[in-house]
Amino acid sequence: MSAHRIFQAPIGSLIAWSDDMPRPPERHHRKLSQWQTSNSRGRLIRKQGERAVGSISLPASFTLHEADYGSGGVIAIRVHRTFSADSRLRFTMLERPAIGAVRVFDRPGEDAELVYLANDCADAEEWLTRHGYPNPVLDEVTADEIAADHVEGRAA
Repeated sequence: MSAHRIFQAPIGSLIAWSDDMPRPPERHHRKLSQWQTSNSRGRLIRKQGERAVGSISLPASFTLHEADYGSGGVIAIRVHRTFSADSRLRFTMLERPAIGAVRVFDRPGEDAELVYLANDCADAEEWLTRHGYPNPVLDEVTADEIAADHVEGRAA
């Protein structure tokens, strides 16, 4: 699937990307590291349409949360990857958020970013008590949203 099709995927979907190159052997650490940059997966946390910054026009883009690194329950580094709609990589939707899941966004509006995908509303509320988001937005995944994907031919 092209990068343009990812804009039809619901926020919270698990997306894989690939450059279609074969995986190098484990013993080639540098080549393997480079390959992993263009072949991985992440959760769709943000979609942005085309926009202008001054006299520069930026293409539409989407952001995937790839990984968290830390220890003792403390996240030290959060890895996000932002891809342009013009990307030549191949994308695959691996999984949609489940019906009844609750997306927790960091703020209202179009610039909102998914910070947690909860199993249900109680899980979302409990998670928010432990994390400091002053203006979160909760959004439940509905059957209508998933059905719209199937009707429009976007089944994973």
